[in-house]
Amino acid sequence: VELMIVVAIIGILAAIAVPNYLQYTRRAHRAEAKTALLNDAQFLERNFTETNLYNKNSVGAAITVASLPYQKSPANGAAVYNIGLAVTAGTYTLTATAVAGGPMDGQTCNTLGINNVGQRSAGSDDVAYCWQK
Repeated sequence: VELMIVVAIIGILAAIAVPNYLQYTRRAHRAEAKTALLNDAQFLERNFTETNLYNKNSVGAAITVASLPYQKSPANGAAVYNIGLAVTAGTYTLTATAVAGGPMDGQTCNTLGINNVGQRSAGSDDVAYCWQK
């Protein structure tokens, strides 16, 4: 009987702890992706200050995803989000898309974005929720 009580208590604790842990790790992955997007946006804005163009650097070479400081999130280890870039001379849109089969695939906030005017997006999810938590 005592053993069954201990097993029941462990089951209750696990039922509470596991979902909270998963929510915490998803929020941490989103935070890393947002940081990568904002750092890439700063890179593009600094480039625009120097060249008055988003799509070319100071030596005239094209700006691509490979030019960005962050092409994935997190920067080290297995990617959870991949960073994408759509750029013209006067505009850009950065997107972080969850890697298929990764921890954020199929979850809320699996696509995040920001453009040259600072407008944030979250695919079909609530922008305020995805960018604030």
